[in-house]
Amino acid sequence: MLRLYHLLIGATLVALIPVGVKYGSHLISANNPEQKAPVVQTLKTPNPASTEGNIWQNLLGNTSAPTNWQVAPCKGNAPLLCVSSKGKLLGTVEIGVYPLEKTPAFQKQLEAAGISTGTKADYQSPQYQTQLLTALKAWVTDYYTTIAKDRQVTYKNQVIFSPYPPQAVTISKLPGIRYGFAGLKQQGGVQEQHIAHVTFDGTALYVISSAFDPASETGKFDKLEDWAIFQPYFYAIAADLRLPK
Repeated sequence: MLRLYHLLIGATLVALIPVGVKYGSHLISANNPEQKAPVVQTLKTPNPASTEGNIWQNLLGNTSAPTNWQVAPCKGNAPLLCVSSKGKLLGTVEIGVYPLEKTPAFQKQLEAAGISTGTKADYQSPQYQTQLLTALKAWVTDYYTTIAKDRQVTYKNQVIFSPYPPQAVTISKLPGIRYGFAGLKQQGGVQEQHIAHVTFDGTALYVISSAFDPASETGKFDKLEDWAIFQPYFYAIAADLRLPK
């Protein structure tokens, strides 16, 4: 009965959620060998007194959450957004900011799409938006290639890797992509499911992500049911970020 329940949840997620992903720092580095991912603290040792230094303090716009749930920057300086209910932490959303000079692969993808990295971004230009989406899709494609190889080794044919087609979205005033994947157990059930948004403000890539993934320490929910409930609110939060800065 439990396997059937999980299988139904997994089928629902795959059918209803077009895209999504959680970005592991080691996989981002695989796409951009010269890049160093930001250090992320675990939630076990946050600064209990302040959220100063947490980038969500500056980027978070209007928050959206289910009834009786709370969303706020986590304590400490880790780039995490805490989602809780009645004082209990349900999960976190993680944001990574990657300066253009540290992402050589994306620089090439921008140039291939017709965007010169030395010129100021014109967010309102339809041509620029089309070109940027082309570059972001190429970046996501590279990510999928990397994550598929990683999961092939990790899963050992016990879990089916199922990527979602990238979807164009708007993140505040910027074009962006929502994308991701699920890992579905051969015998039924969801091993993991990741959702992310990526955008570029002319100087840096922003990756906003969360997941159901027991193997992750941050940027994830402990229960698949909570993660499924929060997903549409996650989309709304990403869409209302204060970008460009």
